[in-house]
Amino acid sequence: MLVDRTQLYNYVMELPLNYSTEVSFAIKNNIPIVALESTIITHGMPYPQNVECAKLVEAEIRAKKVVPATIAIINGCIKIGLNDDELEKLGQYSLETCEEEALKISRRDLSYAVANKKTGGTTVSGTMICAKLANIRVFATGGIGGVHREGEDTLDISADLNELSKTNIAVVCAGIKSILDLRLSLEYLETMGVPVLGYKTTRLPAFYSKSSPFDVNYQMSSAKEIASLIVAHDLLKLESGILVTNPIPEKYSIDYDEMETIIERALGELKSTGLRGKEITPFLLSIIGKLSGQKSLEANIELVKNNARLAADIALELV
Repeated sequence: MLVDRTQLYNYVMELPLNYSTEVSFAIKNNIPIVALESTIITHGMPYPQNVECAKLVEAEIRAKKVVPATIAIINGCIKIGLNDDELEKLGQYSLETCEEEALKISRRDLSYAVANKKTGGTTVSGTMICAKLANIRVFATGGIGGVHREGEDTLDISADLNELSKTNIAVVCAGIKSILDLRLSLEYLETMGVPVLGYKTTRLPAFYSKSSPFDVNYQMSSAKEIASLIVAHDLLKLESGILVTNPIPEKYSIDYDEMETIIERALGELKSTGLRGKEITPFLLSIIGKLSGQKSLEANIELVKNNARLAADIALELV
């Protein structure tokens, strides 16, 4: 049967971005905006800590006179900014008793989720695409995905890295998630021409740990300096993203070697499960939380808040 292209086009055109009242006001009044991902809500933390964390992170941004825009897909609609009810609903998808499952939405999953009216949290790559559509320049997250350990054999590489090579968004994070291969991830980013900046550091932060044995490309001393680089990046019409790495505050940092020991134990447990793909990261984070006495969960919350503050400062400088 032939497809009526006009009907199909009209169907797609009925799926616009949906802005929250707060974000709409910010756009109209030239108030800076920071994008936030939502897989930390749907897949990163248990309920109700996930919703509490999301609200704390948004509060950190508002305290800087900047507007947070948590991005998610709800019933096929790309939401740019969520209200409290939407945050609560999204958070409850993490409950084991929830009959529905929220999707984990990266670039690969976006068109499926929108066309089939699905609900889910956007990953770093998914959030970058939606933020670009909404013309939001700065995005804060916890840590980005990367090349998995033994990735040279499995080719298990996060879509986040590829997205950074093609979508011009400044991503503020606490480095590459430490369960991954930091060295190979940096090599991949170098190949793709993605600048890796360190905020007041020459060393790559390792998510839970403020430092690692690996170097960033350039040390940045202030939000203004980072904003200037972003402007230059835009003027040069470079299409890649910019990775801004921000060390976790010293008070919450876990020793790098201690975390490596915990991660190696968690990886050992993983091998006996047979888990693959997107199931790996949630499993490892859960085991690491248990082995660290939940220090990792506290660190996760604090580093996201810290990244939100820096992202807000950068957004202010850009305006």
